[in-house]
Amino acid sequence: MSESTELHFDGRETILPSAADTEAFGFRLAQILVAGDLVVLDGPLGAGKTAMTRGIAAGLGVQGRVSSPTFVIAREHRPGVRPDGGAPVTLIHVDAYRLGMTGQSAVDELDALDLDTDLADAVVVVEWGEGLVEKLTDGHVSVRIRRDLDSDHRAVRLRRVHSADAARQVP
Repeated sequence: MSESTELHFDGRETILPSAADTEAFGFRLAQILVAGDLVVLDGPLGAGKTAMTRGIAAGLGVQGRVSSPTFVIAREHRPGVRPDGGAPVTLIHVDAYRLGMTGQSAVDELDALDLDTDLADAVVVVEWGEGLVEKLTDGHVSVRIRRDLDSDHRAVRLRRVHSADAARQVP
């Protein structure tokens, strides 16, 4: 990676030159995640949300190939051996992009997924969930990813958001 390997949760920008760097960033982020954590990934199509999730999955040591759950909405990856020796944890990977497209409200469809139940025992990573899933927990990790259209570079900003702060969070 081109910048410090330290994670900064103050919203400062980290530049990731490639998809591999995005996965490595996710791997590092996974080192601090535990069951009960909610990670909300925000970014346009092709920004690297699924690449970030692959890195998180690798850092958690979960089983199974990670791909975008666009058409299944949510995919569970069973715990395996964490590379850092931490406690094994399940990963729930959600793609909220299509929620609300079936005629039901997005909130009703989200509720049907029972993510609030999964949060007790898993790390839940939600793509396209900003403004929708924050109510599931008292706080979450916000990961904003922007991709430079002329290169493979991504700019990532991390924040820890507490429920009282969520309404004030500025894009």
